[in-house]
Amino acid sequence: MDYTYLGQSGLKVSRLCLGTMNFGVDTDEKESFRIMDAALDAGINFFDTADIYGWGENSGRTEQIIGRWFKQGNGRREKTVLATKVYGDTHDANDGPNREGGLSAYKIRRHLEASLKRLQTDHIELYQMHHVDRNVQWSELWGAFQTAAAQGKIGYVGSSNFAGWDIAVAQGEAKARGLIGLVSEQHKYNLMCRLPELEVLPAAKALGVGIIPWSPLNGGLLAGNHRRGGAGRRSNNEKALEAHRAQLDAFGELCDELGAPEDLVSLAWLLANPAVTAPIIGVRTLEQFERSLKALEIKLDESAMKRIDEIFPGPGGEAPRAYAW
Repeated sequence: MDYTYLGQSGLKVSRLCLGTMNFGVDTDEKESFRIMDAALDAGINFFDTADIYGWGENSGRTEQIIGRWFKQGNGRREKTVLATKVYGDTHDANDGPNREGGLSAYKIRRHLEASLKRLQTDHIELYQMHHVDRNVQWSELWGAFQTAAAQGKIGYVGSSNFAGWDIAVAQGEAKARGLIGLVSEQHKYNLMCRLPELEVLPAAKALGVGIIPWSPLNGGLLAGNHRRGGAGRRSNNEKALEAHRAQLDAFGELCDELGAPEDLVSLAWLLANPAVTAPIIGVRTLEQFERSLKALEIKLDESAMKRIDEIFPGPGGEAPRAYAW
C-alpha cells in the first residue's frame, strides 16, 4: 500500500479510502466487519463515514457498526485514521429546529459527542463539514473546532462539497487565527464530472488541502456495467446512460486495449492526479473491495491519459484560462 500526507498535515493516509456509506444499508454488519478487517490487512488505514449514514430514521447506524467493530480490539481503532462528518439531519428530536442541516457551534458540539458515542471512541482524526453553511460565521466555526481540538476530541478539520472560494475563505480565516485550517476537501470528482478542475482542485492544491474524491465511478456509470447489461447501481438514470453511451463505449474499448476494466482505470486516473489524496471506494461486498485494490497496480502512461482526455474532455484547465484569453 502507498501512503501520502493528508493535505498540509503531517498525517499519513493510504492512497485509497474505505467508504462505509453502504454499511448497515446494503451491507450487513457481518460483511461490513469482513471488509474493514480486509482493509486493514491490505494496508488501508483511512476510513470515511458520516453521522447521517444509515439514512433517515436510521441515521447513525453506520457509525454504530464501526464502533462495534472497534470494540473487538486487536488494534483496530489504533490502526485506523477515522473520518466522519457533521451537517445533516440525524433525526434527533431533542435538537428541535437545530436538527436540520447546518454547522452552528451548538450542533457541532452535540453531534460530535453523539458520533463519538456511536463510534465507541474518544477522538476522531478527521472531522469534516459535510456541506458549507454560509449562515454561520467562520469565527463561530473555527471557535467550535478549536474547542474540540483542545479537548482532544478531533485532530484535523476537513470540508466536503465546498466551492473553491469557500476553501479560500476558510483558509484565510484560519490563518488569521494561527490555525492550520482545512487539511482536506471531499468532493465529487470523476471522469464524467471534471468541473472541479476549474476552481476547486487549483484552490485546494495551492492552499494545502488534499482532495478526497467521492463517487469516483459516477454512481456506477464508469464501472462498465452498461456493457454487462446494467446502467450502474446508483445512477438509476437511463437518460444519463443514453446521453453518454458513446463516451462510455469508447472508454470501454480503450480499457480493453489497456487490458484493465473500466472501474479500475477510472480509479487509476484519479490516483494519477497530484491534487488527489485518496479516492473513496464505497464497496458493498468483500469481493468488490478486493477488486478495487487492483487499481493501485495500474499506471497510465501519457498516451493513455491523452486518450482518456479525448473521450472525457475536462473544462480545458484551470479558471480563468480555460475560458478566457
